[in-house]
Amino acid sequence: MKKIVFLLIILTFIISCKTESKPEVEENSQIVKIEETPVVALAEFDTKASEYVNKEVEVKGIVDHVCKHGGKKILLVTDGGDVHINSDERFDEALMGSEIAVKGIVVEERIDESYCLKMDEDNIKSHSEGVSNKEQFEAKKKHVQQYRDQMKANNVDHISLYSLKYVSHIEAK
Repeated sequence: MKKIVFLLIILTFIISCKTESKPEVEENSQIVKIEETPVVALAEFDTKASEYVNKEVEVKGIVDHVCKHGGKKILLVTDGGDVHINSDERFDEALMGSEIAVKGIVVEERIDESYCLKMDEDNIKSHSEGVSNKEQFEAKKKHVQQYRDQMKANNVDHISLYSLKYVSHIEAK
């Protein structure tokens, strides 16, 4: 009977000491936990992005567009959503149509009334200087009004638009 009790105590001790932990790396006699980059589905990106502002995430999708005006922006898409990715360096146009996994820092752009006023001011200036034609002027004016209408309809003082600041990418598996 003593042997059984002794074995149960040892078994309980072993089970209670067993914990799952993240991988660790010993660095200069200090233990550093390695954090994994969270993966966010593009279908959930707009709703979850606020949790990751200024943090790195990974998204997967198909490169739908590489900006032709500088090549520093891509649009990554899936059937459920999309995200714009901005880089300091040009993206290779050969990425078009490729399925990739991108790591990037979540960036929030806030559209509020002061932002709308600035857009109105820039639009008027651009039009008065002949940089934009009447059609472009009206389209921009309509776009700004859509922001105002959206804020009013949702009873909020700003709209958050999220994108990613490019860190790296690999071909998706």
